[in-house]
Amino acid sequence: MLAVTTPEEYGGMGLDILFSSINWQEQSYAGTTGPGWALHSEICAPYLVNYGTEEQKQEWLPQMVSGDAITAIAMTEPGAGSDLQGMRTTAVKDGDDYIINGSKTFITNGWLADMVIVCAKTDPKAGARGISLFVVDTKLPGFKKGKKLKKMGMKAQDTAELFFEDLRVPKSAMLGEEGKGFMYLMEELPQERLLIADMGIAAAEACYEWTREYIKERKAFGSTISSLQTIQHKMAEMKTEIVVGRTFADHCLLLHNEGKLDNQTASMAKYWLTDTQNKIANDCVQLHGGWGYMWEYPVARAFVDGRVQQIYGGTNEIMKELIARSI
Repeated sequence: MLAVTTPEEYGGMGLDILFSSINWQEQSYAGTTGPGWALHSEICAPYLVNYGTEEQKQEWLPQMVSGDAITAIAMTEPGAGSDLQGMRTTAVKDGDDYIINGSKTFITNGWLADMVIVCAKTDPKAGARGISLFVVDTKLPGFKKGKKLKKMGMKAQDTAELFFEDLRVPKSAMLGEEGKGFMYLMEELPQERLLIADMGIAAAEACYEWTREYIKERKAFGSTISSLQTIQHKMAEMKTEIVVGRTFADHCLLLHNEGKLDNQTASMAKYWLTDTQNKIANDCVQLHGGWGYMWEYPVARAFVDGRVQQIYGGTNEIMKELIARSI
């Protein structure tokens, strides 16, 4: 289930993204938002595959495939979220090493991570061209994990603060070339946003099915509420929105599998499908009535779990900005 697209020479199956999409869709259908499998497998692993040295690949990829090493990527900071150029974490060259200082927050898998891809500025005056990436072992001195953050939703997922205090890493820890980190991030973000979008529409599909079962059992006014026209019409509206969304998601998956998914289309998918996810979840809670507000019902958890989908991976407002730039 982990890192199935990783090449076979590093322990993976060498499958395409469509196989991995089945994993994250099924995770959404089951309502299991705790494990950060998708981030580990299809956000972190591709950075190693695409930009890592042979030494870095041999050290980490087999462990990532087996699950012996859990990974995370550290972009977001307390003062820099969607605007990655505003990050303040620095990596200063010192002989053959780099010394990293700074902090990150909202890092998925951060508490459990054995390795973190850290984004830092190697040249603070160069803007986007001054950002570099580092493959960092979390056991190194100076790498400190802060508290596990208490979130509105996704309560089972370890999301943490990370601190770097004179963290010394060798030059060999750099991922790719110095100063090209921002370019690497931009190249990989379409897949991350597609992943979020597809998990979003899958979560909407799950909410719909849970609700469809509920309305066939819940009775009011002498019959099941599924016999009420207002309920039937709401279900028809949601089904249409979901089918349209799923069609677009599958189209984007096929494009990406052929290497043709551009930033604009990925941004459209992320914004539209996560908005759809939240709208469907809200409607499904409403159709459950008071029970929809109870934690033991999966729609309640889906409602709060889905809210962050419009925020991470670049807020949906940023997605609209990215779409607008190419119009």
